[in-house]
Amino acid sequence: MNFTFASFYQFLVLDNLVDLQTEFLQWCNEKQIKGTILIAKEGINANIVGKKEDLEIVINKIKKILNYELLEIKYAIVESIPFERMKVKIKPEIITFGIPEADPNIQVGTYVKPKNWNKLISQPDVKVIDTRNEYEVKIGTFKKAENPHINSFKEFNDYIDSNLNPEKDEKVALFCTGGIRCEKVTALMLSKGFKEVYHLQGGILKYLEEIPSEESLWEGECFVFDERVAVKHGLEKGTYELCPETGEPILVNPKISDEDKSVN
Repeated sequence: MNFTFASFYQFLVLDNLVDLQTEFLQWCNEKQIKGTILIAKEGINANIVGKKEDLEIVINKIKKILNYELLEIKYAIVESIPFERMKVKIKPEIITFGIPEADPNIQVGTYVKPKNWNKLISQPDVKVIDTRNEYEVKIGTFKKAENPHINSFKEFNDYIDSNLNPEKDEKVALFCTGGIRCEKVTALMLSKGFKEVYHLQGGILKYLEEIPSEESLWEGECFVFDERVAVKHGLEKGTYELCPETGEPILVNPKISDEDKSVN
């Protein structure tokens, strides 16, 4: 039996977080949906799995109570549910960064759809930066992308101050797994005086879902924060599992493609 995995986030000002927590948890449990929903005053971030028809019911209810119909949702088919239970957590931020100036509800960079991403990052005057952590970049990234060599998203602010200059780096294109980290980073960079800041709409996952492998500038696999560990083009499950000692991704099958080898 197959299940549907739904991933989405949205920055929007939320009130009554305790009431939302209660409602979301009740709806998901009623439909046997499992996963995690994070809510904060700045928005919502969700990764949930269940039967497709049940997911649609819950997501429609979430849209209605948030009064936001435009949620961009990434779907994937999975053979099993990669979560043990349903959790709805109230957090200070839906993605921890700790910098007040990084507020996507005030300003954000220019969104670039996956179909237009290759053209943008192929331009010689565009600096392409992977905003993810070292262990994520190690198993896959875009051609030409710079690795910030960070171990925590909180370190990215220091990377900006040490390696980028709004006077010299006139065009910067950023990407991350699902797009949420780039929302914070582009908001921060605009506050620091950068003028042309772009980010991949829907993140790597949307790119891998929409762009055929023969047209892709992606190399390797994409780490995801659930039991799938990594995904490939078409959002198929990848060839990695988590190391029980380090918690970082390691290859399950040593027989990998030349494309995969090029990023390890």
